[in-house]
Amino acid sequence: MVQLTLPKNSVVKKGRHHPAPAGSGRTKTFRIYRYDPDDASNPRWDTYEVDVDACGPMVLDVLIHIKNTMDSTLAFRRSCREGVCGSCAMNIGGRNTLACTHGWEEVPGKDVQISPLPHMPVVKDLVPDLTLFYAQYASIEPWLHTDTPEPQKEWIQSPEDREKLDGLYECILCACCSTSCPSYWWNQEKYLGPAALLHAYRWLIDSRDEATGERLDALEDPFKLYRCHTIMNCAQVCPKGLNPAKAIAEVKKMMMERVV
Repeated sequence: MVQLTLPKNSVVKKGRHHPAPAGSGRTKTFRIYRYDPDDASNPRWDTYEVDVDACGPMVLDVLIHIKNTMDSTLAFRRSCREGVCGSCAMNIGGRNTLACTHGWEEVPGKDVQISPLPHMPVVKDLVPDLTLFYAQYASIEPWLHTDTPEPQKEWIQSPEDREKLDGLYECILCACCSTSCPSYWWNQEKYLGPAALLHAYRWLIDSRDEATGERLDALEDPFKLYRCHTIMNCAQVCPKGLNPAKAIAEVKKMMMERVV
């Protein structure tokens, strides 16, 4: 398991305790990171004794149960509940993952500790500020660049060329990989990070794209690409089972091949 550090805030205090309601069945303790820019008592860890028989098996089920029945002030993102949108990415038990697909029983230890994605500014509670992350994704221009006149129907691609995109297009931009990367923590303003570089490679090898040289030129920088040291945290935590480190290595190979 990849143990990760807390968000960019000061020392976290012990917070409020929320006991389980009377008559509860099986209970489990959840320690949740709380931060509110308008609250002087933060950042802190609040504890919740949750009746797990009253909610579903996933961590997101527990969070929704807490918000609905125990503490309406708790803030977190969520949407599809199917592991597709990436909205509910957070750090659970020391590992970046999706709350909607990660069961609370999968977390080792007596208590379940939940915090926002590490080394990111926190908007509130479990909600990180992903402005820079999305800007880095936009910077690689994730769309087809072509000079050939647009066909009447669609751009044709062979099944073999389409298969080359497997393991790349499935990225849901949850930011689990980038926020698990020490190189990204240290050089966040300059290094694009695993997610953006995975997508960069996806467009570099798309047979329909006609701007390979320009895309490589944009990545030819001491920090944008080469801060990756193949630590492999990104591949370990990706909830979709992708390998951004491998994609980054392939981009580096493309850089070397055009020099030779």
